[in-house]
Amino acid sequence: MVQIGYTISSEEFRPSVLAEQARLAEDAGFTFASISDHFHPWLDSQGESPFVWSVLGAISQTTSQLLIGTGVTCPIIRTHPAIVAQAVATVADMLPGRFYFGVGTGEYLNEHITGAHWPPISVRQEMLTEALEVIRQLWKGEYTTQHGKFYTVENARIYTLPEELPSIYVAASGVESASLAASIGDGLISTSPEKETVDTYKGDGGGGPVIGQLTVCWGRDKQTQIELAREIWGYTALPGQYSQELALPLYYEQGLALVTNEKVAESIVCGPDIEAIHAGIQEFVDNGFSHVYLHQIGPDQAEFMSMARRDILPRYQ
Repeated sequence: MVQIGYTISSEEFRPSVLAEQARLAEDAGFTFASISDHFHPWLDSQGESPFVWSVLGAISQTTSQLLIGTGVTCPIIRTHPAIVAQAVATVADMLPGRFYFGVGTGEYLNEHITGAHWPPISVRQEMLTEALEVIRQLWKGEYTTQHGKFYTVENARIYTLPEELPSIYVAASGVESASLAASIGDGLISTSPEKETVDTYKGDGGGGPVIGQLTVCWGRDKQTQIELAREIWGYTALPGQYSQELALPLYYEQGLALVTNEKVAESIVCGPDIEAIHAGIQEFVDNGFSHVYLHQIGPDQAEFMSMARRDILPRYQ
């Protein structure tokens, strides 16, 4: 049976609200959650982007059972993997047995901020591979010195380690990244129900959870929800590599001129139709996903969770 999770959207809400949403998601019966890890929001209309590791500390105090992970962290440019290794170890200790570490190769939007070069995807995949090697070595709790192709670590030791190290799930959106996820990760994360991605991951030896995200904008009036989805998350309907290669939220705002309400309605489940949400979940299931987390757009998170508790989650329990 597929497990249903909830997206904690760091781009839309302030830290204390995010911590409260995690509690509400646990109370509603969601089995797991994902929280975004960005420096910038995608659009100025989203309005927020707190430091995820502080928020996770707060969530550890507002929840007691919810499994939660980053969706996803880029440990390759703006933050050195040794620092990420310490941050993850601390959070995993505060969330014993219920934290997973989602990683990916990042977006220019967040990673350019230190002035470092933004390399092509092939190089970023190499960097991610080496970064995870550094992180796993540091998680042994031993003094580590490493002079790699991309990262240097000298006499570093992490003292505060959890009793149970977190699983590492790798984000993928195609066959090459799916193959990488199979070789360096413990699971796969994808934002679209691409069967080829899952088949490649499993065919190359990946045996962990396969996690997908279904974005919805549930509400009582379909047209209102379509317009809200376009305003806050319409960039997701941009074609090609826009989401990886633009530098500023301003540029994503400008890109919205290319996005129509019709395009948004094609890519995001909008309106009051609960069966449409079930159909979206089923598409992920049919293509081999074991977990699906629901990303509700907009301010009506508590009402959405009440609806999910009543009309969504019982079907998967």
